[in-house]
Amino acid sequence: MQQLSKDAILEGAARSLCPGRIAAFRALSTVPVMGRREGHYFWDLDGRRLFDVHINGGTFNLGHRHPELVTTLREALETYDIGNHHFPSAERVQLAEALAACTPGDLRFSVFTASGGEAVDVAIKTARRATGRRRIVSLVGSFHGHTGLSQAAGDVENAAFFASDEPGEFVQVPWGDLDAVREALSSGDVAAVLLETIPATSGFPMPPPGYLSGIKSLCEEHGSLYLADEVQTGLGRTGWLWAVEGHGVEPDVLITGKGLSGGLYPMAAAVLSERVAGWLEERGWGHVSTFGGSELGCCVARKVLEIVQRPGVLENARDCSEILGAGLAEIQERRPFLKEVRRSGLVIGLRFDHPVGGMLMTAAGFESGLWAFFAGFDRRVLQFKPDLLVDPEACGELLGLLDDAIDRCSRSLGREAA
Repeated sequence: MQQLSKDAILEGAARSLCPGRIAAFRALSTVPVMGRREGHYFWDLDGRRLFDVHINGGTFNLGHRHPELVTTLREALETYDIGNHHFPSAERVQLAEALAACTPGDLRFSVFTASGGEAVDVAIKTARRATGRRRIVSLVGSFHGHTGLSQAAGDVENAAFFASDEPGEFVQVPWGDLDAVREALSSGDVAAVLLETIPATSGFPMPPPGYLSGIKSLCEEHGSLYLADEVQTGLGRTGWLWAVEGHGVEPDVLITGKGLSGGLYPMAAAVLSERVAGWLEERGWGHVSTFGGSELGCCVARKVLEIVQRPGVLENARDCSEILGAGLAEIQERRPFLKEVRRSGLVIGLRFDHPVGGMLMTAAGFESGLWAFFAGFDRRVLQFKPDLLVDPEACGELLGLLDDAIDRCSRSLGREAA
């Protein structure tokens, strides 16, 4: 393969790939280009090793290039390709049955897609077909993808930018306001409430006690469905296999992706309860996805589910969350620049005392050897998401890198460093 220098890659990206993104990174003086990658780390092409706590939104939930997943994919390539999306196959069946066995409630049928956004589209179409209604309620500050329906349900500004918004059919209510959900559902024409269990792009605000179970009760009362977007919070990230389980909620549809890929092959799914999945019998080709449910991806995803459910893995996530929580509290006590720690398992958001503190910390972290990314809808917040296999020693290293980055950022702002 042709090897390009970092400068050549950046120039090419600005010329023919993503000019606005490159300009934004350059404004931060932080333009990473991934080279080698392994476990908790990747190496920028300038040679800098970075502890990755962005993990691409949870895609690298088991770290980079997990050896068992790499082996699984290599072995699958000896037999499989993507397969034919019209056909059933052993790998698709086994993954669908594995998902049915580990998801909450009576979720039974899987519709495989190549991205989380596409899986959200499937969930919305399913809700509309099952209820005969069109309106979808989601939350202000939510993000569900950049495909058609998923974008209209989440990223209002970007949807309007592309003239893809549908304000009459997609309604958003404030986060944490159960009365607003009740009012939205009282019209009797809402197909579903779609929500991330912990909204990622808003900086991981934590659900108030009883909030998610309250929404589920309201959905049942008004004949609407509950669509749980677990693309970022699922697969053990909160210390539960699925974050909704920690809130006692059984959704009508659960959406998973990102980490299901193992970081190696695009995989996502909408997992449907039997009572809403009638369209799968009525119209067998109601949703087709050429690359959804690739047999290679199914092999990897099934191994992901196996690893995540091994004894001790979820317990480790909870234990390391407590270690990080104690360390973050100690840092916060010494460094007032860190204003708030939001934490559920290894889903962590850090709010800083500056309107774009999260952005500034992204740049400072890069200099310190930490790769964390700011929350797109609240740029005070830094997303801080270790992979699921982090251990106590790595937690100590991670806290040290963060402390150094905060010190670096505080000094750059002319604030007293503790």
